[in-house]
Amino acid sequence: MMTDPLADMLTRIRNAGTARHTTTSCPASKLRLSIAKLMLDEGFLASADMKEQDGHPVIVLGIRYNSRGLPMVEGIRRVSKPGRRVYVGKREVPKVRNGLGVAVLSTSKGVLSDRAARDASVGGEVLFEVW
Repeated sequence: MMTDPLADMLTRIRNAGTARHTTTSCPASKLRLSIAKLMLDEGFLASADMKEQDGHPVIVLGIRYNSRGLPMVEGIRRVSKPGRRVYVGKREVPKVRNGLGVAVLSTSKGVLSDRAARDASVGGEVLFEVW
């Protein structure tokens, strides 16, 4: 039984980049799909497609690399964990690496990046940071 499906998805992305794979897949859910779309919009992933594998929906994630062949995802850190949830107000939304990274929040307006949350003036649960 998997206790933290989001951490599993982030670990799959991190490991695929380290192993120089072009794609990786993970079981699909609404939260994972919205996070994949956000990471695609922020430029950390090359693609995010829904497919069916053995009768179950999966998300196929394309790993993006820079011109030197290094993965765009240099690091991922899970902030809010099942044993310790981390919530922030609209004034405490964190900046990751002075704006070079992205904090992903689950808000009342959906899954948002830190910049989008500041623009929408909302806080929420800080899911993870990526840089």
